[in-house]
Formats: sequence, structure tokens, C-alpha cells
Amino acid sequence: MKWPTHIIAATGYVFNARDELLMVKTHHRGWDAAGGQVEVGENIEEGVLREILEESGITATVRTLVGVYSNVGTNMAHDGVTPIPTKLILEFICDYVHGEPTPSDETSEVRWVPRDEALALVTAPSRRHAFEKMLAFNGRVCYASYVTQPSYALLTERYV
Repeated sequence: MKWPTHIIAATGYVFNARDELLMVKTHHRGWDAAGGQVEVGENIEEGVLREILEESGITATVRTLVGVYSNVGTNMAHDGVTPIPTKLILEFICDYVHGEPTPSDETSEVRWVPRDEALALVTAPSRRHAFEKMLAFNGRVCYASYVTQPSYALLTERYV
């Protein structure tokens, strides 16, 4: 039996005391919330907090789970050769602790954005969907599955 392979990733929507959202401009996704792959030996909350710090210079704490997303398509990496397996993404609303927004090797810009302006910056369809659900969060976690290739398609969506 071959064991399935999935990438586990986490996203952190960090809000400060003024209810502004931390946004990072990535080299491949454009404007987004901080996040990325959970590393071997990390739990998911450790992974999201590490990614936030690495991509933005901001230390945060996890407040609540807001979304679970499953990219069920397999795609090619940016090198055009390496296959990327399916991805499970856990998304969290987080609270700012300290630090100054600072770009990194993975980000070209980092800034605080008023809540009502954040969605306008997000261009990737799968990320816009997740941002919309996070901004409308009412205590119920959104679960959705989708594919991004050859074009974005939402396959399932429900609340748990």
C-alpha cells in the first residue's frame, strides 16, 4: 500500500487592536495573509505562528480556527517540473502581540490594512474565497474543497 501524500499548510489572519489585518505581498500569490507549510515535528499552531513571524516580522497568538480548505488538484511547482500534491490548509484568526511589519525573503511588502479594504487587494480566486469567509466569520468554521488548475473551481462548501 502506498501512503497518500498531502501538504499541510496554515494561514494566519492577524488583527491588531485597531481591527486592521496584517497583509503580506508574496512573490507568487500577490497580497495574502501570512502562511505556509507546516514543517515536520511542528504542530499546526506552531507552524502558523512561525510562518507569520518569518513572512512579516510579527509575533501573534492564535485566537480561533476559521476555515479548513482542501485543494484536491495536483499541480506543477513554479519550476514546471516538480509535482505538488494535494493540500490541506487550516486557517486561523490570530491576534497581534508585537513587532513591526517587515518584508522577508518570501514577501516584498508587509502592512496593516483596514478590514474593509483587505479583500480588494486579494487577486487569487481561492484566496479571495477564503478571505470572504474569514471576514464574514460568525463562529462556524467553513470547509471547502477546490481546484486551481486549469482554472479555479469551488467543488464543495459547508459549515461545521
